[in-house]
Amino acid sequence: MKGFLTAAEQLSAFREIRQKLADGVTPMLVTGLSQIHKVHFAWALADGSRLVIVPDEPEAARMTEDLNRFYGEEKAVLFPSREFSFRDVEGVSREYEFARLRALESLAWGEELVVVASAEAALQRTIPPETLRQHCTTLAAGQAISPEEVIAHLLAAGYERRDQVDGVCQFSQRGGIIDFYPPHMPDPFRLEFWGDEIDSIAVFKTDTQRREDNCKRCMITPAREVLYGSPESFADDLEARAKKLRGKYSAPAKEHLLGDAGKLRDGLTLQNIDKYLPVLYERRCTLLDYLPDDAPLFVCEPAGVREELRSANRLMTEDMKILFEEGVLFEGCDRYLMDYDCIAEEAALHPTLFLDTFTRSIGDIPLKEMYNIDAVQLAVWGGELAHLTEDLDAYLDSGYTICILAGTEKAGRALTSDLVGKGYNADYAADLPALTPKKVYVLSGSLSAGFEYPEIKLAVFTHGRVGASLKKRRKAKQKSDPIRSLADLTPGDYVVHVTHGIGVFEGIIKREIHGVVKDYIKIRYAGTDMLFVPVTQLDLVSKYIGGGGEDGSVRLNKLNSAEWNKTKARVKKAVADMADELIRLYAQRMQAKGYAFDPDNDWQREFEARFPYEETDDQLRCIDEIKQDMERSQPMDRLLCGDVGFGKTEVAIRAAFKCVMNSKQCAVLVPTTILAWQHYQTFLRRMEGYPVRIELLSRFRTPKQQEEIIKDIRRGLVDIVIGTHRVIQKDVQFKDLGLAIIDEEQRFGVAHKERFKEMFHTVDVLNLSATPIPRTLNMAMSGIRDMSVIEEAPQDRHPVQTYVLEYDREILAAAIRRELRRGGQVFYLHNRVESIDACARKIAEMAPDARIVTAHGKMTEEQLSRIWQQLVDQEIDILVCTTIIETGVDVPNCNTLIIEDADRMGLSQLYQIRGRVGRSTRRAYAYFTFTRGKQLTEVAEKRLSAIKEFTSFGSGFRIAMRDLEIRGAGNVLGAQQHGHMEAVGYDMYLRLLGEAIAEQKGEAPERTSAECMVDLNIGAHIPESYIRGLSQRIDVYKKIAAIQNQDDAFDVTDELIDRFGDPPAAVQGLIDVALVRGRAAALGIKEIAQRDQGLFLYPERVDMVLASGLASTLKGRVMVGASGQKPYYLVRPKAGQGPIAAIEEALAAMESAVPAPAAGN
Repeated sequence: MKGFLTAAEQLSAFREIRQKLADGVTPMLVTGLSQIHKVHFAWALADGSRLVIVPDEPEAARMTEDLNRFYGEEKAVLFPSREFSFRDVEGVSREYEFARLRALESLAWGEELVVVASAEAALQRTIPPETLRQHCTTLAAGQAISPEEVIAHLLAAGYERRDQVDGVCQFSQRGGIIDFYPPHMPDPFRLEFWGDEIDSIAVFKTDTQRREDNCKRCMITPAREVLYGSPESFADDLEARAKKLRGKYSAPAKEHLLGDAGKLRDGLTLQNIDKYLPVLYERRCTLLDYLPDDAPLFVCEPAGVREELRSANRLMTEDMKILFEEGVLFEGCDRYLMDYDCIAEEAALHPTLFLDTFTRSIGDIPLKEMYNIDAVQLAVWGGELAHLTEDLDAYLDSGYTICILAGTEKAGRALTSDLVGKGYNADYAADLPALTPKKVYVLSGSLSAGFEYPEIKLAVFTHGRVGASLKKRRKAKQKSDPIRSLADLTPGDYVVHVTHGIGVFEGIIKREIHGVVKDYIKIRYAGTDMLFVPVTQLDLVSKYIGGGGEDGSVRLNKLNSAEWNKTKARVKKAVADMADELIRLYAQRMQAKGYAFDPDNDWQREFEARFPYEETDDQLRCIDEIKQDMERSQPMDRLLCGDVGFGKTEVAIRAAFKCVMNSKQCAVLVPTTILAWQHYQTFLRRMEGYPVRIELLSRFRTPKQQEEIIKDIRRGLVDIVIGTHRVIQKDVQFKDLGLAIIDEEQRFGVAHKERFKEMFHTVDVLNLSATPIPRTLNMAMSGIRDMSVIEEAPQDRHPVQTYVLEYDREILAAAIRRELRRGGQVFYLHNRVESIDACARKIAEMAPDARIVTAHGKMTEEQLSRIWQQLVDQEIDILVCTTIIETGVDVPNCNTLIIEDADRMGLSQLYQIRGRVGRSTRRAYAYFTFTRGKQLTEVAEKRLSAIKEFTSFGSGFRIAMRDLEIRGAGNVLGAQQHGHMEAVGYDMYLRLLGEAIAEQKGEAPERTSAECMVDLNIGAHIPESYIRGLSQRIDVYKKIAAIQNQDDAFDVTDELIDRFGDPPAAVQGLIDVALVRGRAAALGIKEIAQRDQGLFLYPERVDMVLASGLASTLKGRVMVGASGQKPYYLVRPKAGQGPIAAIEEALAAMESAVPAPAAGN
């Protein structure tokens, strides 16, 4: 956007200001500038690094976005404020702290950066620049440094040790390999050592743990803003301080200090380390200390900045008073946020410019110059052409140059041709050319507002926001990893064995048999039954995932009882019936005659170009799939799945628009009145300016209005009708229905679903579901159910600041106070209906002035709708509710969520409920609390540790996503199938479903190595010295057991070398066994065992062709036992030949005897 710089240079005051800024004649005050002009000036006035301070964070985010639009790249970064953790909590998410560290590290090393910060963020105390540099360590390939030294650097810089690096600021060590994830990098690093020298450095991905690219050097940078030396010396310091404490609150303060010192000595991380910042850093440093000497400082709205700092300091003083009384803080822990004087001091040291809309006091700062600019801010153009042309005419008559930012290039070119068609002198341009009176230039891009400079007769219009990000920082698609389900196994989990059923995993044990060490998985069944499964057969075992796992009410099977086989047979029959029904329906639909919609026309393309955000790849793929279905003559029946907020509605709106473009009607069905209202508003907003009539049919309309609407639907005057089940009542007749969109079908009753089938059997149907479904299910159902899945989150979702803590009234009261102070609303989740009113009374004591309402599932839909409406209208401050909010509506102003007894809830539920906050530009907070009872149950204890992981997107997050997918699977398959899924576990259910579908289609089921057992006297296990963590060992066992051919074996070996170093012989033994299993299973052999006489290969039945091939190749070393219950081939190894080599020789002989398939087959 260089043209905008040239335009600014034509402003006489601009040139002067720029010159004086360069000469250091500052501070200056420039008035008359609205928000967008401040952005323009901050961008155009200087090159290199600079700092822009604005009053609050939403404004800072908007400013950053606009600056990057001017730059055309991500050059400006937002420096967020952070939450100081003074109290001891179990876990806290730290995304904002990492974002701050990224900016500080870049500035500390002299990188050119434009930093935008709110007043509070800029003046919160932080790590001094010299301490930050001191804790940065550069590592290079070939450098002489021992692994121990690197770990010492990592610990000193605040990294946490883990078995495996899953998130930012963690590190792990496996022999001569160290992984670590610095906060300034998008991916972690892997260092491989050769003795005391770094042999190689590579970047790797956390989801696959595989290295991607090698690099020559990397840097360890601080992982926290508050760092201390060694834990022992810091503990000594705390104990010394505790001794010196005197005064009124010294007793509780001593207790806190000694408690923290004890934790440090026990090697634990202090979650409340922030409170020691003033003690550890004597110099009071803020972001301002990182600004290079010659870098300019821009202060926007100085009066607002001063007021924000004053109120933030006042609130902090109030909160700290309570903390001092409780002994959480003590003498010396007093200053965490600096005040406006700090900016005044900086203004004397740096070239400083104060930018304001009006002339107001800026405090005791002696100004060198003052300027007033004649500038006007223009409203955003909504996309309506008639409104635009009205404005254009007025400006063009006055001889203005006009620039229109139209969003995407596609939209820009479309708008240019519309304007030329209406007789305007308009051109599409890549950048703003020289100012030409009475000329209209259309550019791509957009800003948060338009602007005008009367002095140079330039007016800039902008279309609504387009895409939050310029560079699409798309994550590589993560493959759903079926193996992952076992990696999260911990002793006490339920597992399913293909032949023995559901048991409890007790761990991996080593057994020595005939002098050979092997690993076995120990599974406990009902009663005292125990099963030891060789790890080479780990693919026969899968983690039990079903609904029962939540409360621990899963029935264990007995070993060698018929019960499991009966359950399996029952489920198999039910699955076969379902597959049969689905295939029948699919065939029926393929025969039915529907309406084939026309390909997209210009209006459709223009309508899609008007979408104010950048579509994700998944959205585009789903839209294409749906349109292809609509253009076929068979009626569509597609399911669109995706998480809340992933953009399903936009996909549905485009399908509805396509339907209306073909002069057909569209019905949108939703389960609740309030959701119907919300969809109605969204459709109206999105289709504004098009001749489309949209109506709402629900209890929000009076009987008389409903009657009118129904009459118009029958006459074909209504294009799109949105409503609850009212839409499918008998009196509603459509003139020409083309598309039905059903939101959350599983929440409608059976009778409604029957009515859908009856009404929509020749109509295109699109079902929407907010629970994602597993890719594995999608694949299993392909060809019998059309599904589109959106897995990619849109950009610009702010992370939710998450805390996991013991229930603490003080912390929660402070959280509620803070949210209400900023005019927000609070969700308080109490999941017991009988005591919900008592809970609301308890909250009323914490927040006496708040308007508190309760909501739960026993209320009627009428009552709930009213409550949701009040919530959206901001008539309620705190909603105390049960998990009913999972299925609620969007309330952008609700940004604090408190959950009682989070350990009693499933992770998937917590994930979905947490998604209810953080849906606006404001920062959102989630508090997961638990009651530290006498004894947490084992299930709750495990869930709690997973919730802690959840805050840092670790394994807890993975489990949540998987649980959520399983719920989605239940929704897709229906309630009855959900019961069957619970009976055998999800993995087993999928296996049966796959077999049933293949059978119905007449395909032969594929043989897999799971059908062959191998028991040989060779060392086949993973030594703990090679892989320490249990979950990682299981993960690797599972990967090895899944090997089917030589390519798989190479791939796994490659991964092992990459992640853990060269595999020892015992691990190679495992890989050899896995390869043998795959080959043997393909030849119909179900077991291989080593006895004194030799090696026994047990086939399902003796194949004389294979037997003769075997006997003729291995002359005199083969015996065939064809009679008896268990036929076998006996192979005697040659002298000195190992068991693996002997079996490979035998299998090769059998493979060569298999007749080649006839030509043409």
